[in-house]
Formats: sequence, structure tokens, C-alpha cells
Amino acid sequence: MAQIEIKNLTFRYPLEEKTALKNISLSIDEGEYVVLCGKSGCGKTTLLKHLKTVLAPKGKKEGEVVLSTDKIGFVMQDPENQVVTDKVWHELAFGLENMGLKSNEITVRMAEMATFFGIEEWLDKNTNELSGGQKQMLNLASIMAMHPEILILDEPTSQLDPVSAETFLTTLDRINKELGVTVIITEHRLEEIFPVADKVAVMDDGEIVAVSSPSEIGKFDIIKSSLPSAMRIYSEIRKGDCPVTVRGGRKWLRETLDNQVEEIKKEEKKKPDDFSVEIRDVFFRYSKNGEDILKDISLKIPKGEIFAITGGNGAGKSTLLKIIAKTEVPYKGKVKNSKNLQIASLPQDVRLIFTEKTVELNLKKICSADEKIREVIELMGIENLLPKHPYDLSGGESQKAATAMLLLKNPDIMLFDEPTKGLDNDFKEEFAEILRSLKSKGKTIVMVSHDVEFLAKHADYCAMVFDGKISSYSTAREFFLSNVFYTTSACRIAKGIIRNALTCEDVIECLKAK
Repeated sequence: MAQIEIKNLTFRYPLEEKTALKNISLSIDEGEYVVLCGKSGCGKTTLLKHLKTVLAPKGKKEGEVVLSTDKIGFVMQDPENQVVTDKVWHELAFGLENMGLKSNEITVRMAEMATFFGIEEWLDKNTNELSGGQKQMLNLASIMAMHPEILILDEPTSQLDPVSAETFLTTLDRINKELGVTVIITEHRLEEIFPVADKVAVMDDGEIVAVSSPSEIGKFDIIKSSLPSAMRIYSEIRKGDCPVTVRGGRKWLRETLDNQVEEIKKEEKKKPDDFSVEIRDVFFRYSKNGEDILKDISLKIPKGEIFAITGGNGAGKSTLLKIIAKTEVPYKGKVKNSKNLQIASLPQDVRLIFTEKTVELNLKKICSADEKIREVIELMGIENLLPKHPYDLSGGESQKAATAMLLLKNPDIMLFDEPTKGLDNDFKEEFAEILRSLKSKGKTIVMVSHDVEFLAKHADYCAMVFDGKISSYSTAREFFLSNVFYTTSACRIAKGIIRNALTCEDVIECLKAK
């Protein structure tokens, strides 16, 4: 018997002409691990919210959702939006208190969750002291303390660094396999979840266009660009059995190359000789008696290049971006902006910059030139978003609209904090092309990002922040080839088999040359 039965569900938001969900039918059994994927704005979040009654959006609805249980937990994309109390132990107890449980039962459940999630040492911490990864793990623990039978997650790792994301998804797999909890997740990071999923449902323009096992779903071209690296590489060669995991990809690659060792030749990037921003001996703290967030940082950002800043959650990356933007001032050290170039930035939560009721009005507030606005609208592909309220947009749609606003300011230096968050792989490539176009016009792009795959493919230089300091600075290619965790899946697959292979394109190029 199905635990969730979606029958011919059609939905349209108020005042919207376009239908958000179109005649969707899907059956999910108890204990299944289901991945819902598709391009940004295809309706994934809208569908998930229909599975949780209190979150179901208002609008015109046809069809029905039949649930065999009301014990449903929901983990949102932004960790900040779900933490509601000041202390970790308060957060764990909050939902249980609302359920009316007795004090001794609350204590038992809290102890159980703290042990299962390995967060005993956090219990007395203030929630605002936690990193993004820790907050998302706390959100998951708080929900699991209420013993849900179904767990729904909407891009839960989009703001997490690679190590935190892997820890989170490993814990989620344990919850599914050890506790039998049904898991339904939307996620653009498919490398880690395809190998453990039972079923994948692909959405496009409000419809479910394919439902199958992870290994079979790769046959559908609509999801090709988002496939795990092993499957993407295989799809171009189609020899032998399709691998899904990095381990399977390595085995398949060795067999395909008949155990020969190959090498990729890439032209080395020259050292930069002109810089847009220079940071010297910077120290920064948010309060007079607080701890230093940045510690003796010195950094030169090359002019007219795509410069990436990466590192773990809470390392100081976003603070460094604020220092560059001069929205925060260090108590020691200097920040020099070459020739007083104009700087504009986007925050991590781009919704903060929307002040008008529609996307179109937000664009017109920045620029009165209709021709310029039209050019940016076409460039970003946001024509369909113009009449929408910014808070009705998906994560990816919000990023597109906010980036359009930034482009209208036409700054010399553009700062992005997690710009690919919530974007599907197809639009990431479009976004990369936009960045390359800006770079060709002499613009300097600085981005803080956890998106290793995107940075490895498109950044020119990369700096890593660890414990408030710059721990590494090199070309992006050199940086990602030298790491184990902060590297691409393609690099892990090809390590020791194809030297200097960093991206799927590198591996595919080598295989096709054989």
C-alpha cells in the first residue's frame, strides 16, 4: 500500500496564468528514498509543499494528495529560516513541547537524538554560534526528535560546504535505512544521493516526465547535464554497464582504458600582473570584545578574472566578501580598491534586496532605461518572472532575478555570495557564459561558493579560507587537482588513471581521443 498517493494534481497560484503543477500522479511506498529533480522553477518546491498540509500554497487546485500518515517532517533550503530558539537544546525540545510531551519523555528523546546525530557537545551552545552545516544538522535532529514517518527535504545542502553536505546526506541515508523513514528530497547535488535512492522522479515545466530507478533515469536526455559524473561520462561513451558511484566510475574507467594511464595536457594560466582589490594584514571582529573572524588576511584579487573564495561553513568567507564590498570595516589592516572601481554585491539571501511587489518593479527601481532592462531580462531568461512577487520565486528564480538587478548597476567589480545556490546545471552553464561575457568586458568577478564542480570548471583563481585565514591561493585548476574533498567527482574518478583530469569534459575528451 502506498504511503503517499498523488492523483492527477494540478495547481495554479493566485493571479497567475501559468499552471505550476500539471496533472501530476506519483505513488511513494513506505520506506522509499525518492529523489525529485528538474530545472529551477519546474515546480519541485510547489509539489513538496502540497505533501505537508500546513505548508500547502493557496491557489486553484484540482486532483488530490492521499497520505496514510500525518507524521511528516519538512527540512527547508535555508538553515536560518527554520531555527527558532536561542540554544541548541531549546531547539531540540521546541517541537516536543508543542506536541505536549512530558518533561522526562522530552529529555529521553533529546538524549537519543543528540547521540544519533553526534551533537552532544553542542547542546549548551547558542544557535547563532553554529555554522550553516551545523544548523542544518540541528534542524534535521529537531524534526527527527518528533518521530516523523515521512521526511521531506527541499535542497537541504544548497548552502553547505562539501564536507558538511556529505555528512548531512550520509546521516539522511542512515535515517532511511536504519529507521525506515520515507525520504523525499529535491537536490541539485545528485552525486551523493543517486547511489542510495530507490526512485527518481524528473519534473519539467510543472509535469513529471520520468519516474525510474537511478541507473535507468540516465537514459532520459532531459536530466543528462545533472547526472552524477560517472553517469555523465558514461553517457558520452556508452560502453559496458553504466556506473552510478565514484567507485563504480573508477572501475569502469580502468576497464574502458584497459588499465592504461593517460594524461590531460592543459595550458598553465599565467600569474596575474594587475589587481582590482588588494587586502593587507586585515583583522576583523563583529563586536569589540568578540573573537576575530578574519585574522591577518592578505589577498590580491586579479583584475578582469573570475576569482573564487571557498572553505567550510563559518570559516569567514562571507565576512571577507563584506570587507571587499566595504560594508564592513576591519579594525586593523587596509583594503585598497584600484582606481576607485565601482563595486556591487549580492548577499547570500538575495531576497533581502527585493523591496517592490514584483520582479519588474524591482528592476525598474534600479534602472529607468527600458532598453537596458529588456537586454538584461533576455540575458537572464526571466521574462516569465516579471509579474511575480519576489517571495513567490523558487531559490533558483530568486538568484536569476537578483543577478539581473546586479547587472543593471553595471559595476566594475561584482561580488556574489553563493550565486549558483538553487540553480540547475543547465542554467549554471548559462550563468557561467554570462560571467565569461562580463569578464571579456574587463569586469572582475568575485564569488564565495561551495559549488566545487562549478568553480573547478569556470573560476580562474581560487582562495581557501580556514579559521579566518587564507590557507591556500592558486589557479583554480591547481587548487582542485591537489585536493581530496574539495575537488570534483570527475577528479576522484580519474585520479591515478588520467593525470590532470579535473572535469567530466576532461575525461570524456580523453576517452574520445582513444
